[in-house]
Amino acid sequence: MSVYVALFFGFNFNIDLTLISIAMIFPLVFTIRGSFRRREKALEHLSQFRSTLKTLSYFVMSNERFSEDDKNEIHNILLEISETVLEHLGKNNYNTDHMDSVIHKVHEFINQKGNFINEKLKSKIFRFMADLHESVENLHAINSHRTPISLRAYCKIFIYIFPLLYAPIIINNVGLERPQWLIYFIVLTTEYILISLYNIQDKLEYPFDNDGLDDINLDIFKLSR
Repeated sequence: MSVYVALFFGFNFNIDLTLISIAMIFPLVFTIRGSFRRREKALEHLSQFRSTLKTLSYFVMSNERFSEDDKNEIHNILLEISETVLEHLGKNNYNTDHMDSVIHKVHEFINQKGNFINEKLKSKIFRFMADLHESVENLHAINSHRTPISLRAYCKIFIYIFPLLYAPIIINNVGLERPQWLIYFIVLTTEYILISLYNIQDKLEYPFDNDGLDDINLDIFKLSR
């Protein structure tokens, strides 16, 4: 539409494209890099989350003073933590009350079975519980705090404004004597690239919802995979 209007009225001007590139490409690339780094951090914390659960399971299962019922109980608690945390991430839920209550069951179990756990083992369990809490809080923070909304809004608005500025510039650079389809092709291709980059960034913003080609497969981080 912008190309048609500019051609119809013969509207064209010459502006250095470097200025537009800085105003458009730099913020867009910055947001994509930020989203990608958050995704990589999420993978690190998910790996730590699962490894901590596995280690806690090994510590408890190796305690000969626990009965089979006790071992099954703590194993079920750890499975519930795994399922609850990953479900929390997949639903992009901001409320952590249920997740916190499930994780707290480990502390309740340790207090109830204190007579069967020596202080050395108890300190090791609490140390790994600290790692578990740290990984969960980091994952929740990544899920809740994304790329600044103002920066994303700026990129989106500029993508829609961009053809209004770009079409007259291309007309001026290409010339009215050239085929009009060439001007349409250049403007549409450029806009398509910008929109595609924005959509990639938007999908990377939510790495846990399984709604993108590059989303994280949460199932492989389950305790019972």
